[in-house]
Amino acid sequence: MNIDFDSASFSVISEGDGVPVVFLHAGVADKRMWASQVELVTDAKMRAIAYDRRGFGETRAQDEPFSHVEDLSMLLDELGVGAAVLVGCSQGGRIAIDFALEHPQRTIAMVLISTAVSGAPEPEEYPAEIQPLIMAYEAADEADDTDMLNLVEAHAWLDGPATPGGRVTGELRDLFLEMNGTTLGHEELSHEIEPTSAYEQVGAITQPVVLVSGELDFPHIIEQHGYLEAEMPNSFAVIIEGAAHLPSFERPELFNPLLLEYLQNLFENDAV
Repeated sequence: MNIDFDSASFSVISEGDGVPVVFLHAGVADKRMWASQVELVTDAKMRAIAYDRRGFGETRAQDEPFSHVEDLSMLLDELGVGAAVLVGCSQGGRIAIDFALEHPQRTIAMVLISTAVSGAPEPEEYPAEIQPLIMAYEAADEADDTDMLNLVEAHAWLDGPATPGGRVTGELRDLFLEMNGTTLGHEELSHEIEPTSAYEQVGAITQPVVLVSGELDFPHIIEQHGYLEAEMPNSFAVIIEGAAHLPSFERPELFNPLLLEYLQNLFENDAV
């Protein structure tokens, strides 16, 4: 379905009934990364919601001032959702955190995967084994070579920055390149309203939170999960072996049982 807001038309999936679980995709993907989890949640008699943000997938938007948090709030209103469990990967996790701080009453719980955080410090330097990949990214970006940039980002985010390129093959790689290639082909949106830094405020998030990272991801992202686990009073961290930045996409056979058990425990403990 499509939901229109301002000049944007959002491509949205909403399937099933029950407690809403909203999936927020990574910045190198779109809502298709959640296909396995949407099926899992609907089979468990819950409502799965996923959508393409502005600048991604099938959503169409003009370059105008916007807020990802406001977009999420509007979409929940349009779908008749008061509060939801938020499952966010990378930049989707950043939006989930920002939303939870601004709308705590609408946030039941969160699953944050390889999450970014608004206002988090950038790493001072990357390990030596990652430097060639950083240089390749900068060269492709400077040359405005979107095909090469897509390949470099597949190495960084799908394979893992310190692994040989091409570690992940087959349909997963093809879909990653298609999703990220679509994003790189969209017109750049330059008027996002930057959220207030969440990095110093995450301790105010008291809802249940599970932090999931892949062991092959960038080291600073894994370390940041340690910071979040220490700051968030009702959180715990999990590392999935043999996965990089997108463990829910790459290793659903490991991630999905974790997600399902987490959601079922929320019900049992009356968190929802």
